[in-house]
Amino acid sequence: MNDMRDNPHVKVLAGELAEKKIDRREFVRFATLLGLSATTAYGLAGKISGESFAPKAQAQALPKGGVFRLGNRIKEIKNPHTYSWGAYDSNMSRQVVEYLTFTDEKGVTHPYLFEKWDVTPDLKTWTFKVRPGVKWSNGDTLTADQIIWNLKRVLDEDVGSSMLGLMAGYMLKDADLGKKDDKGNPKKSQVLWDANAIEKVDDSTVRFNCKVPQVAVPEHLFHYPMAILHPDDKGVFGVGSKGTGAFELVDFSVGKQATFKRRNGYWGGDAALDGIEMTDVGDDPSAAIAALASQQIHGLVFADPVQYEALAAMPHLQFYSVPTGETQVMRMKVAEKPFDDARVRNAMRAALDPDAIVKVALHGLGRAGEHHHSSVAHPEYAALPKRPRDVALAKKLLADAGHPDGIDVELNVPTDLPWGQVQAETSVEQWKEAGIRVKINLMPGASYWDVWTKVPFGSTIWYHRPLGIMTYGLAYRTGVPWNESSYSSKEFDDLLGQAEGVYEVDKRRELMAKMEKILQDDGPLAQPLFRDTFTFMDKKVQGFSMHPTNYFFGWKVGLQA
Repeated sequence: MNDMRDNPHVKVLAGELAEKKIDRREFVRFATLLGLSATTAYGLAGKISGESFAPKAQAQALPKGGVFRLGNRIKEIKNPHTYSWGAYDSNMSRQVVEYLTFTDEKGVTHPYLFEKWDVTPDLKTWTFKVRPGVKWSNGDTLTADQIIWNLKRVLDEDVGSSMLGLMAGYMLKDADLGKKDDKGNPKKSQVLWDANAIEKVDDSTVRFNCKVPQVAVPEHLFHYPMAILHPDDKGVFGVGSKGTGAFELVDFSVGKQATFKRRNGYWGGDAALDGIEMTDVGDDPSAAIAALASQQIHGLVFADPVQYEALAAMPHLQFYSVPTGETQVMRMKVAEKPFDDARVRNAMRAALDPDAIVKVALHGLGRAGEHHHSSVAHPEYAALPKRPRDVALAKKLLADAGHPDGIDVELNVPTDLPWGQVQAETSVEQWKEAGIRVKINLMPGASYWDVWTKVPFGSTIWYHRPLGIMTYGLAYRTGVPWNESSYSSKEFDDLLGQAEGVYEVDKRRELMAKMEKILQDDGPLAQPLFRDTFTFMDKKVQGFSMHPTNYFFGWKVGLQA
């Protein structure tokens, strides 16, 4: 492999850092995506800036032994490639099956099951080396063939993985395979754009030959449905499934518990914990508070703002927090009346006061959103002119759309995220002043997530992604599985495609500004806030750090006796 410091893209990033167009964290984030090791990237950032900028080494080895008890929701986990919950379902399977790359809590992407990679200057050919010595729990060696099987499976539209939203633009093309839609009309299918798009170079080398440039391929490979499953398990995960991870799943019951035991001989070094017990703490936030107070559990995957004061008062708990792009989007189906009119959608946004909603729903533990789903936590976020609440404008927009007396709509809200309910209730009160009469339909989480892409008006959690373009590819690109609003804009899609091939942060920010404005002017969402994701852990817990996507890594954690 070539020395990636000679890569022209890394040289451009180094120039941007020297000119202070980007900061050191952004340099490290994108230099590692392009194939530079994190150690080299941190060192180069420090050399250019003249300051030390390296992660702190772990102070001490983790204590050995013990079973970590974690409060979680125990969802169905049988098909990891189609997960729609990062914090719940993938936090169970990820203890057993792993990912090709690893994006840490600072947003830096590292090699994982792929040991290293490089990319051609045109950002179209990515060559990945499989980490040697990785063994599955049944003793098989991890191979390029097994990885390619997983990659092709998530890109099969019949599987229905959200990976399509991330990878379709550079790995797939439309084709007529003789399929019909529900109305009997010809339906275009998506297939690999070239027979050699995913290439096996040899038993330990996989190559992506992309249709167009793409800067974020390594980060896409850490998206939570991209777990690497053993092909013999045929895409199904459960008790006894093979994995490359540090633990084995030995017991599982939906809505109750999941139990894991340490697997000796793990390629990354045996985990410190003997095992992990995850317990379903339910929708009621008081149940989790009681479980932590009585020390039945050591911590929560994540905590809700309504739990903060009670948990912060417990002296045996430690608080962990990180700013994120996590949000709950109140989204509108653009093919459903009255939301098929952009003026109505704009009225829904104009009638809200995001700052007030942050105070009530998040207790101030977050920041205002701008109704375009791009966060200051994303490196390419572009600051647009503020749009203050304007009730008079909202009324005028409704009248222009043929609703002089206002509208009556129903908002479907899952009950498994209490702060999301508070956001909805606060929004409803603000909407009233503009003649927007919204009835809330509270739904148990399990029921909502069965229909979240179908309801005309829904309140949907969207977790943090390290890049704003990843969120946009998943949620707003035409026709992808997670485009819950059925929004479609050729201009938006074209800009997104361009942005995905641009590694210079300032140039991508210019494209992001245009996409943000499209969503503010025409988009399907009312999105008043971003939250800080946080949790509480018993002070006996060692090695834990809060990941912005609420991921839990059992191999990184130990317990003091």
